[in-house]
Amino acid sequence: MRFQPTFEPNPELRERRVVTQHVRTARVLALVTAAVAVVVGAWTVADPGLLHGPAAMQGSARGTALVLVLVAVPVLVISVWRAGQGSGVALLTWGGALLYVVYNAVLLLFLTPFNSAFLGYVAMLGCALWSTGYLLTLRELWLVGQSLATGPRVRLVAAYLGVVVVLNGAAWLARVVPALDDPYPTPMLAGTGVATNVIYVQDLAVWLPLAAVAAVWLARRRATGVVVVGALLAMWVIEAISVAVDQWWGATADPASTVVSKGLVLPFLLIALVGVVPLVALVRPAGRDRAEHRAGPTRGTRATEEAAQGG
Repeated sequence: MRFQPTFEPNPELRERRVVTQHVRTARVLALVTAAVAVVVGAWTVADPGLLHGPAAMQGSARGTALVLVLVAVPVLVISVWRAGQGSGVALLTWGGALLYVVYNAVLLLFLTPFNSAFLGYVAMLGCALWSTGYLLTLRELWLVGQSLATGPRVRLVAAYLGVVVVLNGAAWLARVVPALDDPYPTPMLAGTGVATNVIYVQDLAVWLPLAAVAAVWLARRRATGVVVVGALLAMWVIEAISVAVDQWWGATADPASTVVSKGLVLPFLLIALVGVVPLVALVRPAGRDRAEHRAGPTRGTRATEEAAQGG
């Protein structure tokens, strides 16, 4: 008996089914990440015996977990919902919320001594990484990037990103380089209870180089630049709020600590407000191009492509 292949009678319908399935999978992964983050974050905040190490670092970790539960997870869930309602921009904030979870899952794993929530932190990091990776496979995300890449202010946003990279990198190197010749243990880490500060590792090895490359992509009006920069800007806004909160909680737990300060609360809240400006500038093109945001990535590939071409 000869095998007779079965063909989809309507190729466009078949493509739409694949797109719908991909979006559904991305949504499930994001919601699973949100659920894990809520459980682990709430546990970190509520259990007084969970964390160990210096009191200031315990307070800081609880502040981070609080923002995870009350800010990052709601942003993620609302972004997933808004994307389902047709918002292309929500795909960028969706990515930004996931990046925040990735960043701070690493901090909870390596800036807090081993504890009972270790596997929860590992699960949160794994879920966020897989969710981010899958989100990047969505065709709709890149169509949004294409539609926004021609915006009138993309090069200004790229310049802002470059300034942040230079200032942040200089601030970290100004602390790290003088400490390279310190006897062990270096005074740079005094009061932290850790052997190496993973914040410097993450920022200098991953996030700042990524931001620098993405700024170049954005300046060249590439969709990749829009996608990466949009997610990073959203992440930085949440992270600035997180730093303000963790500084307050850490300084409250140990007012004498030199590694946290309530004096940083207001500056980082202002940084969060300032960070909203380039994000809005990136995702809200002028005039007729704003109509793109009413075309939803989850309402069919054709509608999204037409919106991207119209942008």
